[in-house]
Amino acid sequence: MTSSPPAVDTRSPRGAGPQAVLLDMDGTLVDTEGFWWDAEVEVFGRLGHVLADEHREIVVGGPMTRSAGYLIEVTGADITLDEARDLLNAAFLRRLERGVPLMPGARRLLAELAAHRVPAALVSASHRAVIDRVLASVGAAHFAFTVAGDELARTKPHPDPYLTAAAGLGADPGRCVAVEDTATGVASAEAAGCRVIAVPSVAPIAAAPGRTVVASLEEIDMAFLRSVAGAPAPAVAADRGAAPVTHAAPRPHGVTGPAASPAGP
Repeated sequence: MTSSPPAVDTRSPRGAGPQAVLLDMDGTLVDTEGFWWDAEVEVFGRLGHVLADEHREIVVGGPMTRSAGYLIEVTGADITLDEARDLLNAAFLRRLERGVPLMPGARRLLAELAAHRVPAALVSASHRAVIDRVLASVGAAHFAFTVAGDELARTKPHPDPYLTAAAGLGADPGRCVAVEDTATGVASAEAAGCRVIAVPSVAPIAAAPGRTVVASLEEIDMAFLRSVAGAPAPAVAADRGAAPVTHAAPRPHGVTGPAASPAGP
């Protein structure tokens, strides 16, 4: 888990936007949701199973263990969860070697956040090895904090990833805007109390209080983020306590501030 710079300024100047913007990775910033499905089709195909398209909407945006476990259950594949996880990660990483395509508007949005000095965090259910490979293409310097799915005891749809990211930036989750592409990710961000902008990738997402739905990142700029940050706060689920972090990654060169502390389960 990448540690943060000093806490962001929590004062509220007139017209201020969000304290921080928390961004999902696969299907939101980078066009890789199809990579995951292709990897799942490949791995289970080698095991003698054909995945039906109806399963795609169920596994999209979910943590690796949930997706792999579900596919093992519905196919009856003779493989352990750990074996499936390792094969899926390897197949996905092979696809990343061909290049990491950014979603339309992603590079411009990241540049605009930097220009306005709005801290950004990357909040993903993907494993650290996958995130680091993507960051090498997208640019790690765009993010003050990153959270990987294998660094938390509980990942999406639990609120822990977004609570962890907000805490790492010294920000109030209620004054953060999260950008997500799946219902699983939206549920995680809303449970943490964030305002949410949904940019649906595979399955549709309905608008709701505290949630704005757009067709593309190209619709999101600082004026839009300010309007979302000023919207009424969403109802927050009772499950607001983040589960302990299982481990923290080394602090990258050039990032200052307190390192995240690992805790036991």
